[in-house]
This record gives sequence, C-alpha cells and structure tokens, in this order.
Amino acid sequence: MRKSRFEFTALFTFLLALSLVVANGFTNRIAAQGSKTDVWKQIEPIGVVLDEILRNYVKEPDTQKVVEGALIGMLNSLDDHSSYISADMLKQMREDTEGEFEGIGVSIHLDDAKNLEVLQPILGSPAAEAGIRSGDIIYKIDGVSTKGIGVAEAAQRIKGPGGTMVHLTIIRHFEDPQKEPEILELDIKRGKVPLVSIMESRVLDGGIGYIRVSDFKATTAKEISEKLKELSAKGMKSLVLDLRYNPGGLLTASKEVCSLFLPKGTLVTYTKGRENGSTISESLRLTTDRNPDLPATFPIVLLVSQDTASSAEIVTGALQYWQRAIVVGVKTFGKGSVQTIIPLHKPDGAALRLTTALYYTPAQVTINKEGIKPDVEAPMSRDDQQKLLKQMRASLTADPNNRDLQNHGTVTGNAIGPDGVEDVQLQKAVEILREDTVFQNLIQRHHKDTSLTQVAATASESSDGEASPGTPPAEAPDKDVP
Repeated sequence: MRKSRFEFTALFTFLLALSLVVANGFTNRIAAQGSKTDVWKQIEPIGVVLDEILRNYVKEPDTQKVVEGALIGMLNSLDDHSSYISADMLKQMREDTEGEFEGIGVSIHLDDAKNLEVLQPILGSPAAEAGIRSGDIIYKIDGVSTKGIGVAEAAQRIKGPGGTMVHLTIIRHFEDPQKEPEILELDIKRGKVPLVSIMESRVLDGGIGYIRVSDFKATTAKEISEKLKELSAKGMKSLVLDLRYNPGGLLTASKEVCSLFLPKGTLVTYTKGRENGSTISESLRLTTDRNPDLPATFPIVLLVSQDTASSAEIVTGALQYWQRAIVVGVKTFGKGSVQTIIPLHKPDGAALRLTTALYYTPAQVTINKEGIKPDVEAPMSRDDQQKLLKQMRASLTADPNNRDLQNHGTVTGNAIGPDGVEDVQLQKAVEILREDTVFQNLIQRHHKDTSLTQVAATASESSDGEASPGTPPAEAPDKDVP
C-alpha cells in the first residue's frame, strides 16, 4: 500500500507539473479565470481515478503506461488532430517529413489475406538493388515469421542503422497459376534512403506533363522543381499537377511548392490562433519567396479528390484564387487546422501534437470541414478509385523502373482489361488542356469565382473537432516505408 501511495503521489505530481509546463503559465491563467472556473476542482477526478487504479486494479499497473494513457486521453478529447506523440512516434514523424531515413527503402502494407506485401521498392534503394519487386510477400524478417504482425511492427523490425544487415524471406507469386511460387532468401544492407513525394511523372501525348505528389515534405518543392526541368526538356507544354489522395504534411512545404508557380511576394495562406490564451489574431503569414519556375502563361490543371487535405488544400486554394491553375475533380477534404509539435521534457523525447490555429486561403476564408470545390467537377466513385490504384500498382509488379509508366487507362496509352477502369479525372484534365494553348482562354472558360469554390466554414465547423480524411485508396491502408 505504501508503494501504491508513493506511485499515486508521484504520478499525480507529474501530471500536474506537465500541465504547468505545457500550458505555459497554467497557474496564472487559472487565477485570471477568477471565481467562474475552479480548474483545480475540475482536475481533482484525475487524482481520484489514479488512486483507485493503484489501489484496486487486479495486478500492479505499469505506471508509465497509465501516464501515457492519461495523456492520450487528454489530447484526444480536443479534436481528431491533436494527439500525444511517444518518443518512437516522434522519431518516425521527423523521418517522414524530413525526407530521409535509414532502412532498405520498401513500401509495405497488408494484402487482403493479411500477408505483408511489398507495394513498391524505392528506386535506387537497397531493396530495389536486392531485386525486391512490387507484389512480393515478406514471409520472414531475420528468420521470424511475419504472420499476425502489423505494418508498423514489421517496419520497425526491417529498419535499422545504416551498414547493418537484415535477412528477408520473400515469397514471389507469378501471373501464371501453374508456376510454383518462388522463395528467395535475401541479405540486404541497410542504408540512407530518400523518402520521395513524387509517385509518378511523365509527358503525355501533346506535350502534357503529369506529376503526382503523395504528400508535402521538406524536400517536396525541390523534387517538383527538378521534375519540371526534366519534363520541360522532354517537350512539356502544359502541366497536370495531381494532388489526389494527398493528405498534406508540412505547412512550410505548401509555401515552397506555391513558389514554383506564383510570382514572388504572393500571399499563399495566413493563420489565426489564440494570442496569450484569449484573443484570436493572425499568427503567421506565408508568401512566396522566389521567382517561379514556370511563366505565368504556362497552362496548369490541378487534380484534387475528397482525400486532398491540409497543405495540399493550401496549395489548391492559392493556385485557384490567383487563377494560376484550373482545379478539376471533387470537393477536397476540408482540414483547415494547423498542428504544432510541442516537445516534452517528460516523458523524455515525447511531444504533443496540438491544434493551435486555423489557416485561411487568400480568399480570407477558412475551409475547415468545408473543403474547396473544383472549378470543373469530375466525379469518380470510391470503387473505381480502388480499381484504378490497383491497376496502377500492377504496372510496377514486374519492374519498379515502371514507376513513371503506370496504367491510367487510354489517357496514358494503356489497354485495360475487363476489370480495369479509366482515369476519368485525368482524362478531363487532359481534355481541358487540349482545348486551347492560351492559358488565359482556359481560365476565362473554366475558372469559377472563388466566392463559389472557397466558402467560409461556419463558426461551429471551424472550431469543433474534425474527422480525419477517410482511408485514401492511394497506396492502401496501413502503409509504411522501412
């Protein structure tokens, strides 16, 4: 009992200290509340519950897990984007956004039979050099079966310091059902692997460039800039920038991407948050900071879907408002909130991901839970989206070098089978760009006034908890890149 009392006191003191640190002057704010809010009384149940857990739980509880559970619950009660981040999760997040990590460079997910399947090896990665292909099944990692484990656990087992080895047992199935699956035993040396944002790029018939961007990392703008140069050298005369299924990423990356297309000094977005814990005011303003890569007359169509969110919506809102791109597709998701990563001293290495502001488009509206409507509607059912992405992935199965030759149907010059599907949204984008070589004519014909496409969210929509984007059919659920 003495130990439980001690643990209770230590745990409650820790949570109280944490609230003081995180809230930055918590005591002063409570005092400022006056008699209207007795916050000390409101947090008393935390201590009561912890005391009961330590006294009466069927076995001695893991104090650290209880603490983390309390923190998770606190953050989850705010909205769907605020969260507690453990030290391991924070490390993973930094790798994802910085664009580099140590591992073998292979995108994995669970297939319909719950096997650990390779979606795609990253070009030039240790995995690609070892001969791993899309569709391969990772049966064992260092001799231990992958049956029953999740994607995150598998990724952690495959990752490791550069120069170390990981042994994978691979099962490779063939299209011919009469051919026996092949079992491969591969020793792969881990190394530095770049995480790329561009999933596909090419020049279609008629000099129409196509770039598909998966998310917004620190390296995204540089990747797009390099691809623009490559495609221009191949005769690109117009561009389709595909942000479908793009959940966003770094706020600063959206500014950098807009800088590739908009004149220097153009407003991209601004945010509003609480100042000193009370007044709502502008907290950040982002404008383009360089001359664009493409001339203002260069025709651009932007493809969006219901899963286009966050930073991808910032780019959509800016390019649409400044009439720099014609937006084609369906209404975007509507994630107009900004999360700030706040490091914690305890637990060591952990952090809070806290919603601290809402962002506004240049139209001076927040589209939180409202989304951005396209200039040109091009609907596509979820079922057809799933079929399309499966069809595109199948293009990579035989050779990862086919990344830029994925099958979108006849618009990319490919035949489709009985279960295939046409990429009707990309088709619509291409049709528009083929109408006229003068971009201003296309703008006059297709651009809608932003008072119709960028509608302000209501007060309740802009402040209530949000839903997360639905599982994008894009690179499948439960994906990771070890």
